[in-house]
Amino acid sequence: MNDLFLRACRREPVERPPVWMMRQAGRYLPQYRAVRERADFLTMVGTPELAVEVTLQPVDLIGVDAAIIFSDILVIPQAMGMSLSVEEGIGPRFHHPLRSPADLERLRDVVPEEGLGYVLEALRLARRELAGRVPLIGFAGAPWTLMSYMVEGSGSKSFARAKRFLVEEPRRAHELLGRLARGVGEFLAAQVGAGAQAVQLFDSWAGALGPRDFREFALPYLAEAARLARGAGAPVIAFAPGAGWALEEIADATGADVIGVDWQTDAGVARRRLAGRAVALQGNLDPCWLYAPPAAIRERTREMLEAFGGRGHIANLGHGILPDVPVANARAFVEAVREWRPA
Repeated sequence: MNDLFLRACRREPVERPPVWMMRQAGRYLPQYRAVRERADFLTMVGTPELAVEVTLQPVDLIGVDAAIIFSDILVIPQAMGMSLSVEEGIGPRFHHPLRSPADLERLRDVVPEEGLGYVLEALRLARRELAGRVPLIGFAGAPWTLMSYMVEGSGSKSFARAKRFLVEEPRRAHELLGRLARGVGEFLAAQVGAGAQAVQLFDSWAGALGPRDFREFALPYLAEAARLARGAGAPVIAFAPGAGWALEEIADATGADVIGVDWQTDAGVARRRLAGRAVALQGNLDPCWLYAPPAAIRERTREMLEAFGGRGHIANLGHGILPDVPVANARAFVEAVREWRPA
């Protein structure tokens, strides 16, 4: 078995850093697009066999050292009773976003084996299909990010509605964030029970909050979800892009085994800032550098690897791979990591 990823999560010695990419099972792969022609996005997420098919594609085609289950962070609000659609070129949309106390009261609590059983079944199938070739990662969205979508109804540039909710209804906001933290943490623990060998928490909109609000409305609930997930015994990765200023606080509050580093944060600086903590780091090549010629991708990748230093590092992008990146360029990134050795 290729266990480089799991050893790196535990900060054990590795001959080279493992490598995988966020959104690695996605539209940049022709094989993914072929499946997508047969089924819409949510059908793919909700059909374990289709989810497993695309989960395995980057392992076979790109040579990554870990598979991440094909799913979406918004399955939790959907399981709570919110009507979700994902439209090509537009993105996810909740048809009845949270606008009133009655909307909040209608939300169901998350019961993973019931409302999210299809994700757990996909994990079981994927673990069986991988047959030990590489480890399998599960994931979920963090509470603040999920609440943002639930209140806004879709993605946003300003997050004005979500932040207005924090300002005008702080008590209700904290209640909802607490419910989400429990649901997310229990879902991640259930994913480990279904076969995930590590789990990642994505606080994708952490950067929408200033430091004081991040510490009040995001970090405690990210930490609670991570605490519940850690109880399942698998490594936990915490990734809060846009909050690189808070790496130490995120590491301390969550107790995560791995801290994701975004592309806006200098790799060497992140390494020095977290040097005294027993955490591995993951990241952080700017995804836009995958548009460069392969030779330039390899050079940038080597510079990143040297800055992180080799041990306790999982090579990744600083955000998800973009859908129009050439497959050869994604492969150049992965191959550059696989060829590199620490000095």
